[in-house]
Amino acid sequence: MSASTETKSTCCYCGVGCGVIITAEQGQITGVRGDPDHPANFGRLCSKGSQLHMTSTPLIQAQRRLHQPMLRQRRDQALTISDWDSSIAYVAERISNTVAEHGPDSIGFYVSGQLLTEDYYLFNKLARGLIGTNQIDSNSRLCMSSAVAGYKQSLGSDAPPCSYEDLDHADLVLIIGANPAYAHPVLYRRLEAARARKPEMKLVVVDPRRTDSAQDADLHLAIKPGSDVALLNGLLHICLWEGWTQAAWLDAHTSGLEALRDSVRDCTPEQTATLCGVSADDIYLLARWFAQSAASLSLYCQGLNQSSAGTAKNSALINLHLMTAQIGRPGAGPFSLTGQPNAMGGRETGSMANLLCAHRDLSNADDRAEVANFWGIPEIPAQAGSTAVDMFEATRKSKIRILWIVCTNPAHSLPAQAQVRAALETAELVIVQEAFRDTATAAYADVLLPAASWGEKEGTVTNSERRISRVRAAIAPPGNARADWWIASQIGLAIQTRFPQHFPHKQTLRLAYDNTEQIWNEHRELTRGRDLDITGLSYRLLEQSPQQWPCPEGQHTGQARLYTDFRFAHADGKARLICTPYQPAQDKVNARTPFVLSTGRLRDHWHGMSRTGVTPAAFAHQPEPMLEMHPQDMEARFLKHGDTVCIRNTRGQQIWRIRANPALRSGMLWLPMHWGEEFVWGNANGYTGLGVNNLVSPALDPKSFQPELKFSTVSLQKQSFPYSLQLICRADPHQIPAMQRACRQLLRDQPYVECIPFGGTASGIALYACLQQAEPVLFAALTEVAGLQQHAHLRYQDAQRSTRLIRLENRQLHTVMQTGSQTLPDWLVQWLKEAKEITVPVSLLLQDKAPAGIAVQRSVQVCQCLGVSAAQITQYLEQQETPATPEAEQAVLLGLQQHLQCGTRCGSCVPELKQSIRALRQKVLHVA
Repeated sequence: MSASTETKSTCCYCGVGCGVIITAEQGQITGVRGDPDHPANFGRLCSKGSQLHMTSTPLIQAQRRLHQPMLRQRRDQALTISDWDSSIAYVAERISNTVAEHGPDSIGFYVSGQLLTEDYYLFNKLARGLIGTNQIDSNSRLCMSSAVAGYKQSLGSDAPPCSYEDLDHADLVLIIGANPAYAHPVLYRRLEAARARKPEMKLVVVDPRRTDSAQDADLHLAIKPGSDVALLNGLLHICLWEGWTQAAWLDAHTSGLEALRDSVRDCTPEQTATLCGVSADDIYLLARWFAQSAASLSLYCQGLNQSSAGTAKNSALINLHLMTAQIGRPGAGPFSLTGQPNAMGGRETGSMANLLCAHRDLSNADDRAEVANFWGIPEIPAQAGSTAVDMFEATRKSKIRILWIVCTNPAHSLPAQAQVRAALETAELVIVQEAFRDTATAAYADVLLPAASWGEKEGTVTNSERRISRVRAAIAPPGNARADWWIASQIGLAIQTRFPQHFPHKQTLRLAYDNTEQIWNEHRELTRGRDLDITGLSYRLLEQSPQQWPCPEGQHTGQARLYTDFRFAHADGKARLICTPYQPAQDKVNARTPFVLSTGRLRDHWHGMSRTGVTPAAFAHQPEPMLEMHPQDMEARFLKHGDTVCIRNTRGQQIWRIRANPALRSGMLWLPMHWGEEFVWGNANGYTGLGVNNLVSPALDPKSFQPELKFSTVSLQKQSFPYSLQLICRADPHQIPAMQRACRQLLRDQPYVECIPFGGTASGIALYACLQQAEPVLFAALTEVAGLQQHAHLRYQDAQRSTRLIRLENRQLHTVMQTGSQTLPDWLVQWLKEAKEITVPVSLLLQDKAPAGIAVQRSVQVCQCLGVSAAQITQYLEQQETPATPEAEQAVLLGLQQHLQCGTRCGSCVPELKQSIRALRQKVLHVA
């Protein structure tokens, strides 16, 4: 029996870059905890990070992971298991022949912000250096490219100037276009701690939704979706009008003041209030707080970036910092929060279509020559490649013939999914390099290459504050899975060796490496003398402590804060004040499409859920895929909770179930970004449901080429179906994937289906489907999937021809299934999921009304770590004295945590606990 080992590494989710300690035994990951020495998190983890080991169990490794290369030579064939030698040779030959026939730009590489820096560097070298194409882009284009473009045009470099420690020094924190309580929970814990130590600190949130972050704010501006630039220009107008700008500082350190002043002259508080849909007084208050605070820090993310005006939004915010000299000092500056664990590493290695290594510009001939000389090749091509959305359009038009997709799931994440699927079908060869075998994109692969995943890889990542951390392997990859860099290296070497005639003067290009340290050292040398110079760092130093860049040779500690001397990265040392006239989103609200659809994150899930979706407990907080709408809008359309609606625009249509959320603005719809066809699907009215991004706008920002994922206009109509089908079935975790696959196969042609795992007290699947007609054959087949035919069960059919089947096991509900015109009552579903002991006569389980004297409410699990439900929290709070002050609210929170332990481990549920306490106080005040 082997001894337990502990390995320090880095979390693979958001850009906070938390350090983790992985426990492993006998080649299996058995636990994970926060690294108390890591400066990004000091031991804290969120609900996702603290459950990482649950995504790498032996069961998941066996059932969900890719173990062997697979390929097919024709589209009408099924994928068959191959070996590495054969797969490498096949890919090398197909790429080489396609380059010979159609040129190097016929090959496209779509890579990922979840790759390690070493992986990124080698794919960049393979594409630009060997193949000779700039057709390489990253899914970071979907999340961070507007931040890149904004930093570069305003400050001269893609270099976030702030550090996490600035939260400890700020007097005002402005969160705009971000919900860190959900998206960056560990960083939000640090903000909560800073406010507790410094009660006078102001927190302002700008967001169309009243998010968990907004609930905590001293001021919340619920602006109209897409009106951020109008707001920021209005704030600048007020600062100029009131004399709150720093004239001498601006003259010394910026250019463009006169043009900017002229551009915001008419952005009065009244006009801004009209454009943004918020109070002019609140706009004025924010301007005063921001300008007059000793240190103002802004945190922003996808709400600014994912827009056809994303670059303008970023630069408008940076303008506000520059005009008030809120930059280059402790607690002050524009701080872009990175969405992925290594989007920064992709930016550093130049692994995007219009960038080059070490923050060089592809459009600069000297920069191209430097990289070509360093690599020992004649040249880097000058023509920029296709960016993410355009890459798939180029594939659809057969300009790109071979598409190599690495560590990402574009058949879920890109906008306008119908066009994306058409591109994947048109491509002559689709290579998918992936750890999980059941993603939506994997279904289109002609070649599947099994990749190592978290806990199995070596390398580095860079987080939002420019801090580089080591990633270490705790176990070996399953089967024949290999590191991403190794796969790129081996295919590149095969191309070099077997097809030199197609790639002249490329034989000296180095593609062979023994380990990731060799790759990183090469990348490091390319940064020498650049703004991100890391020549003072090494693997050995990073293993002692993660470090920020820049850290040039001769230094051993990175630079925490940039521009402290107010010399910016433009050639003249001055920052640029950029005119950013307000432009509405490209989709228009009109009579045909009167609603704005926006998307965002759930607390316990990540991207397309290829990782978090394998753990049933991750669904306990938000167990159903629901479209959200303001309750007044629902009432006006005679909609109630759980009704099915169809949303449409010119890109397609999608059916969803709907629920009310008063945190939204009227006229707005909201969907979690995570729901793809792996969990929600349907076929109705000639359209196939392709997940949440089916209807999302592909409109691009003209500078960053980032798509407008946050603003799409749609129509909405109630969609009624004569029959529904529900199946709630307990199952062991190892049974769930097979049950999901069986349900997808049986129900693939129905108008709307959702099949979601559930976990917590019990685990299993929850299926809901809409049917156009009764289908007894289908019903019988599903009873087989649920195991009802092999076990005794109750059966009831009412006059409306609704049929309910119930199976009990050990005095608990095991399976409940119903078809007909009625749906299952909430109390019955709740009892099954909570594994409640049945003490009432079983005949009462066949009725819709809860048994007399038993109050059952719909209750989700608020605290994932300790399995505490909303009902338990409400029960405790109703027994407490209503808090009359914020201090009393804090006392109630502490008592709640001591009594139920919720919020005491990762803390991700703390904002929701505080909301529950405030709601109790507000309810009493309202009654009074």
